[in-house]
Amino acid sequence: MIDLTLQQATVSTVPDESEFRIWAAAAAERRDAEVVIRIVDADESARLNSTYRGKTGPTNVLSFPFTVPAGVPNALLGDLVICAPVVEREAREQGKAPKAHWAHMVVHGMLHLQGYDHIEDADAEVMENREIMILRGLGIENPYLEIESQ
Repeated sequence: MIDLTLQQATVSTVPDESEFRIWAAAAAERRDAEVVIRIVDADESARLNSTYRGKTGPTNVLSFPFTVPAGVPNALLGDLVICAPVVEREAREQGKAPKAHWAHMVVHGMLHLQGYDHIEDADAEVMENREIMILRGLGIENPYLEIESQ
């Protein structure tokens, strides 16, 4: 089972910790994985986004993978920082159920922690297909359908 630490650093209402655990476990390729998920407000997200990505403003999810030194046994994948106000706004704007969008952000971030990315089109296709498959297994529709039709 995945070892998940949930930190809530915002007054926003967020899904239950058990849901975060289910979503993270569904995306974890290792059963002994450890991850920290920190739920933040827009100010903290914007500061982190600026510091670590050089981008202005808050973003939905930031991933901070942990690189294990060679020969050191460790199951820590890294940290995810999810901005509650951005996730809530995106769900509204995209006409998605809030919990489905939260699940997508957790799955998306977990895949980043495991080396997936979407910089190149071919890599984006691989990552998106993996997200779709994982979310389908959780009973959640393809998160890209609504985005593609806009």
